Amino acid sequence: MAKTTEPVTPAIRVLKAAGLVYRLHPYPYIDRGGAAHAASCLGIPLHAVVKTLVMETDVGKPLLVLMHGDLEVSTKALARHLGVKSVSPCSTDRANRLTGYVVGGISPFGIRTAMPVYMESGILLLERMFVNAGKRGWLVELHPSEAANLLHAERVEVGISVS
Repeated sequence: MAKTTEPVTPAIRVLKAAGLVYRLHPYPYIDRGGAAHAASCLGIPLHAVVKTLVMETDVGKPLLVLMHGDLEVSTKALARHLGVKSVSPCSTDRANRLTGYVVGGISPFGIRTAMPVYMESGILLLERMFVNAGKRGWLVELHPSEAANLLHAERVEVGISVS
């Protein structure tokens, strides 16, 4: 693989500043490859790859959802949990502007705009999680509870199986 220089992203800076133990994993990024492609390239379970999803409420309030790679977000359950009418994914442009990252490389760490973070509770049961490092083609491996604490993430149960 040609990528050998580790990226220095806001996400990596935040992890270093917090003193967290992490490991970076490069993989060959492809458009629309998603979590499944990353998991396949790295030989890790799709369930351990955590997607960072930028969403918004019906009144435009942004939020992040951290979800297992093999699950989708039940927007109905999330809206009910938040006590709002509806929740939907942000547009690509809005997600890029809010986070300072590019879709396909969005990390929950070091985002441009502060927003609440919701983590699927099952992620905390993983020994290690793999989440975007802030650049396409790079995942960062770390302990889920350390990530949750650093992000002040609220636990939710809104994941549904992808069929």
